Amino acid sequence: QVQLVESGGGLVPPGGSLRLSCAASGLILDYSAIGWFRQAPGKYREGVSCINNSDGSTDYADSVKGRFTIARDHAENTVYLQMNSLKPEDTAVYYCATAPMCTLVTMTPYEHWGQGTQVTVSS
Repeated sequence: QVQLVESGGGLVPPGGSLRLSCAASGLILDYSAIGWFRQAPGKYREGVSCINNSDGSTDYADSVKGRFTIARDHAENTVYLQMNSLKPEDTAVYYCATAPMCTLVTMTPYEHWGQGTQVTVSS
């Protein structure tokens, strides 16, 4: 059974940093992609970043390019999202999910989802 568990969220002031973790069990990361998504109150869920674990190729939403970095740790079966220069508009619940290939165009391929972790950027 595939299970994804996010952690690392919290309250941080504008300009601060957080590192989110997505720990996967029940699947081999090498053969899948992991995507990070976020959903703010009253807004649609949107793609933030994704990584193809087979070759390490990545994609980012324009709103986070240059600030967020996605990376994988094969030994730990975990994908991380390093978030720097955080802004109040980054406030949301962040989810990770697994799909056959990395894409931010649609959520349709993402089959398994974690429970989410809250990120709040506020002074």
